[in-house]
Amino acid sequence: MNHTLSPVRVALIGYGYAGKTFHAPLIRSVPGMELATVVSRDAAKVHADLPDVAVVGTPQEVMADPAIQLVVIASPNDTHAPLARAALQAGKHVVVDKPFAIDLSQARELAALAVEHGRVLSVFQNRRWDSDFLGVRKAMTDGLLGEVRHFESHIDRFRPQVRVRWREQQGPGSGIWYDLGPHLIDQALLLFGVPERVLASLAVLRDGGEVDDWAHVVLEYGARRVILHASMLVAGGSPRFTLHGTRASLVKPQADRQEAQLLAGVLPGSASWGEDPDELLLYDAKGEVSRLPAPAGDQCRYYVALRDAVTGYGGNPVTPLQAVTVMAVLEAAIESAASGRAIALALSKEERAAWDAGASARDSTLSRG
Repeated sequence: MNHTLSPVRVALIGYGYAGKTFHAPLIRSVPGMELATVVSRDAAKVHADLPDVAVVGTPQEVMADPAIQLVVIASPNDTHAPLARAALQAGKHVVVDKPFAIDLSQARELAALAVEHGRVLSVFQNRRWDSDFLGVRKAMTDGLLGEVRHFESHIDRFRPQVRVRWREQQGPGSGIWYDLGPHLIDQALLLFGVPERVLASLAVLRDGGEVDDWAHVVLEYGARRVILHASMLVAGGSPRFTLHGTRASLVKPQADRQEAQLLAGVLPGSASWGEDPDELLLYDAKGEVSRLPAPAGDQCRYYVALRDAVTGYGGNPVTPLQAVTVMAVLEAAIESAASGRAIALALSKEERAAWDAGASARDSTLSRG
């Protein structure tokens, strides 16, 4: 891309954890993008970090601003679909933080609306560019494991006290499965495509918990089983990834460090950005262990690809139909947990093909430096 062209002017709706920790620093690190406006009721909080950015009080103000080309939605989950709908109808390109919506019907409506208005609509699946996932994906692509029959992906945390925040209180789109499930599902679908059935258990483990804080979901692919797990009561000892194949097994003990780096004030693109000293452990048929270096992660690549999509230089890094299938799995797991039975996905042929159709663009985006 020619970065001497006028930058893509971006408005960020929401300056809570996601907006402050991820979106603002990542957007500001990408040449050819300008974070021009933040929608927040706390201008002092925003200006303490971003003194050069305008702050407005309502989303309607950025929808009506002709200078804003891209709207990034990082507000509570139940506002995602209404705000994305309004932005698309205002002629803006749109990024929605995960989850895309709170149900499948909303997701499908937004995907159709993006086509109708001819705008880029994307979901912020930043963990496609995590060091742990990139390392696992490379080992699979290199054929080190043979055919993977067991794949286990954990995002576990130790937060035994229930906090007073919307993600942990009763309400639409709250709970750990809506929070972390979209990341776990998206990575699994990147590797294996759409599953045949979904079998799930959701639970509340913490004292005083109001919404699910433990999720265990199995995606069925013939002889392969993909296990997605998230918990708020894991102090340690749970590997990020565990894979067993017909030739070898692979373990990635620790998670990507970019979130921790962002919280510590490390700037995206700095010398240590995305580095991961935690090696992958490859166990061969004799049980002998080889250590594989983890590639550096770089979540900035999402916004690099998104910039190129908006300016016509590349494909959408996370397409609406991919987000629809993630939503379908998310919803199927909730139905499975409630009914106690495995759920087959009711997807159209076009929706099922979303991952295959985007494979070439997705592969080049993931590997781009």
